[in-house]
Amino acid sequence: MEHQTMCDAMEMQNDYADYFGCKTFTGDVMLQHLAADVFESLQETIHKGKPLDPAIANSVSDAMKDWAISQGCTHYTHWFQPLTGTTAEKHDAFLEPDHNGGAIAKFSGDMLIRGEPDASSFPSGGIRDTWEARGYTAWDATSPAFILPNEKGGTLCIPTAFVSWTGEALDKKAPLLRSIDIINKHAMRILNIFGETKNATCVHTTLGLEQEYFLVDEEFVANRPDLLICGRTLIGTPPPKGHQLDDHYFGKIPERVLAFMDDAEQQLCELGIPIKTRHNEVAPGQYEIAPTFEKANVAADHQLLLMQILRVKAREHGFVCLMHEKPFAGVNGSGKHNNWSIATDTGVNLLNPGKEPQNNLQFLIFVCGVMRAVDLHADLLRASIASAANDHRLGANEAPPAIISMYFGEMLSDVLDQIESGESRDAREGGTLDIGSSTMPKLDRHSGDRNRTSPFAFTGNKFEFRAVGSTSSVAWPNTILNTIIAESFDYIATTLETALAGSDAPEQRETEVRKLLQEIVKTHRKVVFDGDNYAQAWHDEAERRGLPNLRTTADALPCLTRPAALELFERYNVLSSRELTARAEVCLEQYCTQVQIEARTLLQMLSTQVLPAALRYQLELSQVVSAAREASIECSRTSGRLHDVAELTNALQDAIETVVSAEQYEDPNTTINADQIRDTLLPSMLLARTISDELETLVAEDLWPLPSYTDMLFIR
Repeated sequence: MEHQTMCDAMEMQNDYADYFGCKTFTGDVMLQHLAADVFESLQETIHKGKPLDPAIANSVSDAMKDWAISQGCTHYTHWFQPLTGTTAEKHDAFLEPDHNGGAIAKFSGDMLIRGEPDASSFPSGGIRDTWEARGYTAWDATSPAFILPNEKGGTLCIPTAFVSWTGEALDKKAPLLRSIDIINKHAMRILNIFGETKNATCVHTTLGLEQEYFLVDEEFVANRPDLLICGRTLIGTPPPKGHQLDDHYFGKIPERVLAFMDDAEQQLCELGIPIKTRHNEVAPGQYEIAPTFEKANVAADHQLLLMQILRVKAREHGFVCLMHEKPFAGVNGSGKHNNWSIATDTGVNLLNPGKEPQNNLQFLIFVCGVMRAVDLHADLLRASIASAANDHRLGANEAPPAIISMYFGEMLSDVLDQIESGESRDAREGGTLDIGSSTMPKLDRHSGDRNRTSPFAFTGNKFEFRAVGSTSSVAWPNTILNTIIAESFDYIATTLETALAGSDAPEQRETEVRKLLQEIVKTHRKVVFDGDNYAQAWHDEAERRGLPNLRTTADALPCLTRPAALELFERYNVLSSRELTARAEVCLEQYCTQVQIEARTLLQMLSTQVLPAALRYQLELSQVVSAAREASIECSRTSGRLHDVAELTNALQDAIETVVSAEQYEDPNTTINADQIRDTLLPSMLLARTISDELETLVAEDLWPLPSYTDMLFIR
């Protein structure tokens, strides 16, 4: 995924919406409905990060209302992101009684700026008790309002943050916005040191997000309780052919799937989501969609909206869109590659190395700041992507391991060598590739390769955080990523400001910058690894280097409540200690609850579907064996099969009892609960699955009660 300038990204977003039939309050729509001074004031907030002027709220709300009603909308909603991991909305009608027997359309500035949903019915981690119900949604003017159409017209959706009556964040957007602010603050301090603030007035974090997903025929999902309830198969044997031949990857998109993609992309483009890429992914039935880069806040909103649209449109085409990280055991899982960068409001990508990266001190200071952050806070990054679903994917062949490391590539690693040694030479160049045919053009080659096994890879002018799960809201991992990087930028800016106090001599600045770069590289380069992250040799080496290996969610989430983490987020006003502790508690509760739901679903399927099928098949085999013996026909092989089925059936019943016992355990302490789930419940579920899957290979197909992997992955 290539990174374009911030200005290009914003123009592209507007162009997409305008070209396909605009359903977003942005670009030309704003120009048509807002007075020039109001438009300019709002643009200053959206693009320059200036505080929102409350005086323009009534003008903007009137314009939004008129535009929405002209598009067939009857209702509006404050669209927000509670800690459930999805979105929430409460619809209110524009029409209100006029006290004269009629009605008027009303949508004031106050209605635009503030809503009041119930704050006690969403996960809060203890911040809100059941009886403390008051909460507020606050308009996020930096993310465009949009219209979700329906058969009767549509609903005006206004992106908002969600906080409690006390002002504490109850959502994933408010902390993200705070983290974007601190990145801006400390990145601008660094730019000021380099004299680059004459034109740039702020720095944005930008995201390009790649979404992987599966499509399964709706009829099959309807007959799979595990897919219906849990989003993944809890039992099932891999098909004889998976992705061994690599023939699905980038292959021809099936016509029915292409029709779904066209339909979904049409609506996504109307909503201003700049969709760029679509293709077959590695596994049968797996696909990918990717927009171009946007400002991080907008990208996070658009990612949630994209997932919603894909799910809805899939149903319209007879599919179910599965976004679970590992819907099929033994088959390639799904992630959401988080391509992160920083850019000025003038469109300068601060992670662009230029032609001479070894001499581009500004670029190097930003890149090394990121390296320092990842090394110091790898545990927090791991915690940011921790979930019951992602535990099934991390470390498998399609995802990086739980050890957080960075990939820099040959060119940048050579520059790090120069910094560490104090030597200087020309950076390695990519050169050109000659394909060997006179009719083929020579290709420019990048100066470094790409490493798909690395959790956090530099890929030319951005960092790709590959470990983010496919169901995840990217707001949370990017909140943590922004915060730890802002801390590094603060450290860098403070160190250089102190060293350069009273001096603006370029020579002294270069000396101090190179001195700081050398210190950072020598201390924190241990987090950089350019080889195969899957190899056991790397795991052994990572342990020697002292890098954390937090294999499961139960291992990772306690990192969020360590004193150093609480102090870090409080210091930068991203999350108070109470807010961060609450989020850790919510994440632990969700982990425990999700696995317990899976366990209960598994028990139901094994007891009411798999076990009866195995017993019926056992009965059929016993009847065949009895009849053969009566006829004096040799049937040792059939008897052996009967013996195998009977043994597995007995073992399955024992395994069911073990899962029941493990699932019933409960402790008021969620950390203890999570540890028990990791150590006892999940292993017992895996054992029961293993037995069931072996039975599936023996029981007659006409008796097996569930659609097979072959059906679900290959029938289109």
